[in-house]
Amino acid sequence: MSIHIENLSKRFGAHVALDNLNLDIESGELVALLGPSGCGKTTLLRILGGLEFADSGTLRFDGEDVQGRNARERAVGFVFQHYALFRHLSVFENVAFGLRVKPRAERPSETEIRQRVHALLQMVQLDWLADRYPAQLSGGQRQRIALARALAVEPKILLLDEPFGALDAQVRKELRRWLRRLHDELHVTSIFVTHDQEEALEVADRVVVVNHGKIEQIGSPEAVYATPATPFVYQFIGNVNLFHSRDHAPWTQQHGDAVAYVRPHDIDISRSAQDPTALAVAVKWVRDIGAIVRLEVAAEGSSEVIALELSRERFDAQPLRAGEKVFIRPRQYRVFAETA
Repeated sequence: MSIHIENLSKRFGAHVALDNLNLDIESGELVALLGPSGCGKTTLLRILGGLEFADSGTLRFDGEDVQGRNARERAVGFVFQHYALFRHLSVFENVAFGLRVKPRAERPSETEIRQRVHALLQMVQLDWLADRYPAQLSGGQRQRIALARALAVEPKILLLDEPFGALDAQVRKELRRWLRRLHDELHVTSIFVTHDQEEALEVADRVVVVNHGKIEQIGSPEAVYATPATPFVYQFIGNVNLFHSRDHAPWTQQHGDAVAYVRPHDIDISRSAQDPTALAVAVKWVRDIGAIVRLEVAAEGSSEVIALELSRERFDAQPLRAGEKVFIRPRQYRVFAETA
């Protein structure tokens, strides 16, 4: 099911949660709404699901206006951060719940319910836990059951609000890979909210970066990371060094009051000044973390630390130690006007 959002706005008192927002999502896409806490992404998700209503604007599913429809009428499934499983119901009954509460005319037979629930539990690889209760499950298992329950009613749109936020780092990584594979099988239009940039870049077909109720950038994970459209996107997604023209950074001089944004892995380092724009620095810190080596350097007389990342091969070809004098120059950077 496709989604069309046009000039959508929402206020809570004096707070502007969504500010004239526009977005189109294609049928079968997996889209991440990425941004800091309070940026409006969860408000947008709740409006899509009929849990909140916009003050103005247009919202269409497959071309039909759904602004006046409640959550039950929109054919959406929800997965929340804290599972929202019924503790007094077994895993089987949790997944079956949405089917059992359907109006009598729409409710499947008991045989159909059992077949569908077992098929879903097999799909999330937890059929063997059908008789257990939520308290007997791990966090990762609970979230997979919550997803199976959301899918039981065969939603046209799946909405996930920080679905893995309550889990530890290793379980999060496993589940987001699993979610990507599951989506590739089902092709349900899915929108998930996250503030975890790595999660958004790894899982989504497209990333929508939201800030202060506005969209800063929409694009593929590769495009959003490699070619950020605004200073906010540069700083929010991935690590970045800022070089200000007022500090006489050589890469900003022709731009007036400006800032050069440079990723740590986009900086070359050498023991000799091979380019007139190279900046002389001292190595302050070296940390070997396996496949990459992270360094911190600083120009003479400056307290500003510049972060670098070298591949293991690059570092082994030119090992460096704290205290060495070296020269750096970015291979790639983007210059934006300095803001007050």
